[in-house]
Amino acid sequence: MSKLGAFGHFSKGWIDENTLTASEPGFGTPVTVEKWSAGGHQAIKECFLEINYLNLFRHPNIVKLIGHCSKENYMILVYEFIPKGSLDRHLFGGSHDQTLPWVTRIKVAVGAARALAFLHDNENPIVHRNFNTADILLDGEFNAKLCNFGLAMKGPMGNRTEVMGTCGYAAPEYFATGRRLTTKYDVYSFGVVLVDLLTGRKSVDGNSWPINECNLVHWATPYLRRKKTLSRIMDPKLEGQFPHKAAFAVATIALQCLRQIPEQRPSMAKVLVSLEQL
Repeated sequence: MSKLGAFGHFSKGWIDENTLTASEPGFGTPVTVEKWSAGGHQAIKECFLEINYLNLFRHPNIVKLIGHCSKENYMILVYEFIPKGSLDRHLFGGSHDQTLPWVTRIKVAVGAARALAFLHDNENPIVHRNFNTADILLDGEFNAKLCNFGLAMKGPMGNRTEVMGTCGYAAPEYFATGRRLTTKYDVYSFGVVLVDLLTGRKSVDGNSWPINECNLVHWATPYLRRKKTLSRIMDPKLEGQFPHKAAFAVATIALQCLRQIPEQRPSMAKVLVSLEQL
């Protein structure tokens, strides 16, 4: 396993279960090793934020940080091994054997919602600020594990903050104006992920044709409002194998999360309750 991230390079490794020291490949406990380049200020900042937040959090739907160390011009972070990789690989990878059935998609949505609800339900709520399908990892049983806390911030932030995040998932009011950061930013991003799960499409796809289908939310919103039209945009890889009533319920939740006025979006706690009922 090898993957390039924004600042890091991911690979698979093994450690001794008792001493947590490196062991020979194939022996001991598998882990994910991330090597961060310390060449820039933003990379260093995000790396230390990642370490700080993951040392604070212990939740079944948040990836576990096992350890870290620094070496000259780079940092090494060691995480629990997540064998199924990221959600975006399963949704957009193009390989039919990676297709997620409907029940699994709901399971992933519930797990991701639990992670965000946990972050938001604090005396000082944490805004992930980069919630997207690439940052939802899947373990061997397809349980969701939220990762990548390099852009996370405590909210609400009263002052204008630097606009960061992933294009297509950023809440419009924040992306346009950099207005104060609240947990409703993550709620909007979660709504986009729900649309990803329904349609199997990327949030922004420059290769889409016609051009009006490039932005997923803009294109999908009219179809999400009615049960009869929703079936037209459901992921064809599902081959119609999904309960239409439940799919429409998810579409309704997504529309609530995607409301233009942040205060009108539900809390992640309410979103979680609605999804768990499915």
